[in-house]
Amino acid sequence: MDVYNAKKAAPRGRAKAERVAKYGAMRFGEYAAEWKAGQRDLAPASVRHLDSLLEHHLLPALASRRMSTFDHKVVDGFIRTMERNGAGLATQSNAFDKLKAILLDAQRLGIYDDNPLEGVKPPQYDPKRAVIPSVAQLRQIRTAGDDTFLLFADLMSGCGMRNGEAAAVNLNNIVADDVYRITEQVNQTTGQYGRLKHRKIGDYRDVPLPPRVKETIEWYADKHGTTDGYLLRHPKDSTRAFPYYYLGNQWQKIVKKAGQNAIPEGMVLYSFRHFFASNCLTHGIPITDVAEWMGHRSLDITFSIYRHLMPGSIGKAAKILDLGLVA
Repeated sequence: MDVYNAKKAAPRGRAKAERVAKYGAMRFGEYAAEWKAGQRDLAPASVRHLDSLLEHHLLPALASRRMSTFDHKVVDGFIRTMERNGAGLATQSNAFDKLKAILLDAQRLGIYDDNPLEGVKPPQYDPKRAVIPSVAQLRQIRTAGDDTFLLFADLMSGCGMRNGEAAAVNLNNIVADDVYRITEQVNQTTGQYGRLKHRKIGDYRDVPLPPRVKETIEWYADKHGTTDGYLLRHPKDSTRAFPYYYLGNQWQKIVKKAGQNAIPEGMVLYSFRHFFASNCLTHGIPITDVAEWMGHRSLDITFSIYRHLMPGSIGKAAKILDLGLVA
């Protein structure tokens, strides 16, 4: 019986060994292409989103790596690369989810003895890791790049815009001297103007427009001109929307000169938006207003992210309440 079982198991063992040898030596780019071909249930929009994540994040970092060499250190390194490149939290999470799906598919083929994702902490917001520049640092950093970088820095730090919203800045959206109306963003997946995150088509957010940011918008428009009111367009094709990820390369060059530009260690592009929240909350602006201006889906999100920017709020409240009690 033992001899029979051994003979029966042998073909399966050989088949697995051949499968592991074939796919383990395969490059990630090739394996990802085969994996994508099997995702036949994806809707067109989901396919475009997948293509964008592969093109801009997964393949540039991992395309040439052999599948058999993936482990938790490689995956952790990929996450850190996205952080350094200034990828937003949602993008980091989505890219990690796709990498996870691909690697788990490879594990089912038997390529890995151990789960290559074991012990990996998925991308998630950690207040202790959020690096927010000081006012003095922001003053230096905003002028460390070209005119487009300065415009982005002011829109994100002064109005709380997301990267894609800043890319869609339009002169016509200055609805008052101190109010900017955010009506759209450049969609990272399609590269086209689209609705705001967590909003229906036609919805908008009115946000504070500090005088300095208004001056920057008008200065940029006077110097570079506009197209239908849009200040930013594709560098190689003025008929297309500005691909805000173009700032990534410029940001990396600026970071390399961190000693000259006083950039805090660990700071990313999204830190400009964190500065906006910090500036609001430390000056007593209600968190409900901050949540609305930042376009968060709920107040809970704002509170969970920025609670650490309000130290001593309970003690402060106790003192204020006590004034009323002893009056």
